[in-house]
Amino acid sequence: MHEVTVRQEIADRVVRRRGRYHLFDRLDPARTALVVIDMQGTFCAPGGPAEVASSRGIVAPINTLTRALRALEVPVIWVLHANTRTAKGSDWELFFDSIVAGEVRERTIDSLAPQRQEVWSGLEVDDRDVVIRKNRYSALIPGSSSLERLLRSLGIDTLLIAGTKTNICCESTARDAMMLDFKVVMVEDCCAALSDDEHRSALENVIQQFGDVMTGADVVERLSRAAKS
Repeated sequence: MHEVTVRQEIADRVVRRRGRYHLFDRLDPARTALVVIDMQGTFCAPGGPAEVASSRGIVAPINTLTRALRALEVPVIWVLHANTRTAKGSDWELFFDSIVAGEVRERTIDSLAPQRQEVWSGLEVDDRDVVIRKNRYSALIPGSSSLERLLRSLGIDTLLIAGTKTNICCESTARDAMMLDFKVVMVEDCCAALSDDEHRSALENVIQQFGDVMTGADVVERLSRAAKS
């Protein structure tokens, strides 16, 4: 788990701009969902083709958060990445032809086959949870997944975002969520990146322009307070 957070100079800038640090003092359990992104073998397994070693360090914090959220009847949605191999290569040709190459390319596309995707071992999945697949960094761009349709059907207007990588799929989804008029909270101790710098950079991008940044404990406190009111 990353020990870094938003730098004080960025926090001060946020306060000067809008008069407060946190966007959301109250979170409504009836309108909130947790979206946990890419916590699967490709990214979490030791030696995986796209391993994010720090992702294994957020398993316990995510489990703590999901237990508390289920008690508050907040939906937990696991979003797993999957790509399909085609006659030409894959359903994301640009990524597999340009971003990864050679042996890494083949290992990555094999590991992301839709039928192989499961939530990473050690994470607690409940029968009430929903598991969906995406095929791009953001789960909310058209054609990537059914996430937006699911959220709208549940009456959700606030997304808590956890998972990996903080600065890639988590941040991409957070940016698109805000631009689709969802309230966004990045749960900083439940997100992981390849380095502290990349993790912190994503948090700072979100807090300045796209949403809020809170710890899991902060999130649960706000939801619990709203549930009692």
